[in-house]
Amino acid sequence: MASNGVHKPNVLVLGGVGFIGRNLVHYLVSNELVAKIRVVDKVPPAMGFLNARHSEAFSKVQFKHANLINPTSVAKAFHTDDGTIFDYVFNCAAETKLAQTEAVYRDGIFKLSCNCASEAEKHGAQRFIELSTAQMYSTDKTPINESVSCEPWTLQGRFKLAVEQELANNFNNLDYIILRPALVYGSGDRIGLVPRLVIGGIYKVLGEKMKVLWTRDLKMNTVHVEDVAHALWHLCQNGRRGEIYHLADSGDTTQGKFGDLVSEIFGINIDYVGSVVSSFANLSLHDVVDDVNEKHMVPWGEACNIDDIQSTPLSPYIEEEVLRNKQLFVDGSKIQQTGFTYRHPKLTKELLQSVIHEYIELKLFPRSLYR
Repeated sequence: MASNGVHKPNVLVLGGVGFIGRNLVHYLVSNELVAKIRVVDKVPPAMGFLNARHSEAFSKVQFKHANLINPTSVAKAFHTDDGTIFDYVFNCAAETKLAQTEAVYRDGIFKLSCNCASEAEKHGAQRFIELSTAQMYSTDKTPINESVSCEPWTLQGRFKLAVEQELANNFNNLDYIILRPALVYGSGDRIGLVPRLVIGGIYKVLGEKMKVLWTRDLKMNTVHVEDVAHALWHLCQNGRRGEIYHLADSGDTTQGKFGDLVSEIFGINIDYVGSVVSSFANLSLHDVVDDVNEKHMVPWGEACNIDDIQSTPLSPYIEEEVLRNKQLFVDGSKIQQTGFTYRHPKLTKELLQSVIHEYIELKLFPRSLYR
């Protein structure tokens, strides 16, 4: 990554092997934007199910293994033998698994982020970008902007909000920015839209109609991971210190719009059971979810056996909080006032298919569920 006479920054990507982190690393490397990249993660790249493009990008960066919940490990992550200072620090690290305990999220989100912010402040980073979430609002009928008071509807959202408040109240010497993406999809997605794609393939094999709780109009705004990577870099030069920016494409994705694409990709029919039936189901949602997961896991296992898939991070397993009547409906235009442009303005069949094709190529998604 030669500078060609132009000063390029050194960057630190925390949680860089994860879904968004790996795409950010690829974006920075492929566009030759930085002088030096250090990637820190508790998962080694060799165990991260990276695709060929991402593996090539990681061959050009320095990787450091660390558990960022441990302050000593965080200090080592920032330390360099030659005294190099990381100009930009991107915190893409967080506990993203659903249905974890409060203690797990407290450590894996709040404690982790505060550790990283403290070290960035201590080392004089020019800018610290905290990757948060748009799961801060759930019932509004109009898209929410960044000035509206938050009422997080997931535990992850609650602890991400606590991080945001901690940065605002106790990090006066840190130049930081908060980015709140909507539902992120694209290369490397495992827990956003991909489980629903897996389920679509299962219903293709079963030859049954897929029944979905609530209505077609339930908002589930989306943003492509390439736009998230672009936005993280863009805000380093163009964002305002201490500001919060939402990230959501202009496609106004709803459960119905996404379902139409799944129906077209797999050739299945989808029925939205509506608010009345869903409200009754919600009274015993735990049992409903158990029954649904049991139904899906058997054909998933059979498909993996047919295609000789020995190990995969993908699954049709759905957690309760994914099936609640909660809106993800945010206004992603503020960041555009800084000159940012969404390169993927809406969710499309082709973008979803590219994710499936990639996982089939990696032998992580059964081809028998797709053809």
